[in-house]
Amino acid sequence: MKFHTFSGETPAEALKIAQLECGENALVISTKQIKKKTINSASLYEVVVAIDENQKPKSTKPVQPQQNRHQSSDDVLFSLSEAAKQITQIAQATSENSDRMSVPNAQKVANNEGLGDIKNEITKLADKIKLIQEMFWEEKAHHRNNLAIPSEFSEIYKLAKFSGMGEDHLENIMNLTLEHMPSRMKNSSETIKRYFQVLLRKLIPVRMETEMPKGSKRIMMFVGPTGVGKTTTIAKLAARYSYIQEKRSKVGIITLDTYRIGAVEQLFQYAKMMRLPIEDVVDTDDFNKALTSLGHCDVVLIDTVGSSQYDKDKLLKLNKFIQSSNYQIDVNLVLSAGTKLEDLKEIYKNFSFLDIDTLIFTKFDETKVFGTIFSLIYDIDKPVSYFSIGQEVPDDIVAASSDFLVECILDGFEKKRGEHGKSSK
Repeated sequence: MKFHTFSGETPAEALKIAQLECGENALVISTKQIKKKTINSASLYEVVVAIDENQKPKSTKPVQPQQNRHQSSDDVLFSLSEAAKQITQIAQATSENSDRMSVPNAQKVANNEGLGDIKNEITKLADKIKLIQEMFWEEKAHHRNNLAIPSEFSEIYKLAKFSGMGEDHLENIMNLTLEHMPSRMKNSSETIKRYFQVLLRKLIPVRMETEMPKGSKRIMMFVGPTGVGKTTTIAKLAARYSYIQEKRSKVGIITLDTYRIGAVEQLFQYAKMMRLPIEDVVDTDDFNKALTSLGHCDVVLIDTVGSSQYDKDKLLKLNKFIQSSNYQIDVNLVLSAGTKLEDLKEIYKNFSFLDIDTLIFTKFDETKVFGTIFSLIYDIDKPVSYFSIGQEVPDDIVAASSDFLVECILDGFEKKRGEHGKSSK
């Protein structure tokens, strides 16, 4: 075997030169960046190929660097298509040969020279496809703001980007991963993904669900925009605290949402089914009387009217209720998982003066992107306490965990939903 080295401004350009010089049968040994792009000079990549000593180079003419870089993408697509065809032809040929042979002969070929040749061919094609993927990755570097990410990280980068994670957060986390990941782990996309998952989990603040100490009292107010599912979330948590948890609590409910008759009736119906005390409140005097009336309860859950983040009058009225009480009230901001990141930030910004204690995310079953949740809690550094993952009361709510959220971000919610369904049976 003879080895030849070719260089170009991109891996695609270097490979194109190598193919023109040595032909399609040249075996790609390695590709690497030997010079980074700077303001004054282009990057430089090196491709090393090997050819049989008896095989003459396809052309001895000097090859000029490719002028039109967009042309390389077309060449790559053609090469990828050809590689796929070759794999299909190998598979078909193997199947046909096996059908024509007697069983002993077929087994002999499968166990000896037949499989060996096929294995070598597939290995060569796999190497070629991997290099083609790397070319596409490099060609699209400008879409990543020229963030210097090795092609081995392309899978995890794409998963995180498609999850809706903020660009600045994704860049920070990718740089952390590149900086701290042990070099021995960087050659496998699977180990890269596992390391990335561990890093994400460490960056997600979670308020753990713990048993209440004897004699303690917890008052939880639920605030948020209209339509995010506050009332249903309260019903789920009421059932969770009073019936589902191993240590059952005495639960009471207060509703400040007297604007929507349907919401009040719905909550009263839930309370009646669970045999829980409930109070409806109009002003701050009624609010304190209701808290006193439910003084025997371990947990008091307070439903509020849905408010646009821009409706200052409603938000100020909510704050009056909080300030009028002598009790410590934990304020839980309820948000829909499908809300855009910019809107999530705006909602939190305008509700934050209520001194938000934790976040609760609902409607996991109505979206496919969860990186927005990560970006919000990473940005504001507020813990998340619960995820509402469906419509069923009381089943479809889970205590928040960083594992759950990270797997939703990278693998999708449907997989986690299936696991939840099995565990709840």
